[in-house]
Amino acid sequence: MQSYSDISRRLIASIIDISVIVFLFMFLELITETLDETFFYILFFLTMWVYFVFQESSTLKSTVGKQAVNIIVTDLNGNRISFTQATKRFILKILTVIPFFVGFLLILFTSKKQAFHDIVAKTVVFVQED
Repeated sequence: MQSYSDISRRLIASIIDISVIVFLFMFLELITETLDETFFYILFFLTMWVYFVFQESSTLKSTVGKQAVNIIVTDLNGNRISFTQATKRFILKILTVIPFFVGFLLILFTSKKQAFHDIVAKTVVFVQED
């Protein structure tokens, strides 16, 4: 039986994922030199959406950061999540972060170690078995 991922693995995965996205945008800024602020934020949001949703709904079930710490995102039955489910999870994750990361604290108190966005999107994060 797979075990649910704790908050520390998820935090490390998030740091890696955000680092990858920031690196991409630093590279983009270097190439373009100037981006309109509004366009930058729209592009940043869309890049994050593509990065998380396409990877988490793929057959890998994980982003680069999650792969680095050996965790996967699944539905409640351990199956690959749908594109729609991954999009819902992504949008809700933003809402989870806004009030001082409070939605992530639910990981400490739920039996399946689910954050707010996991509960609503009906997903869980497992430690990948080797």
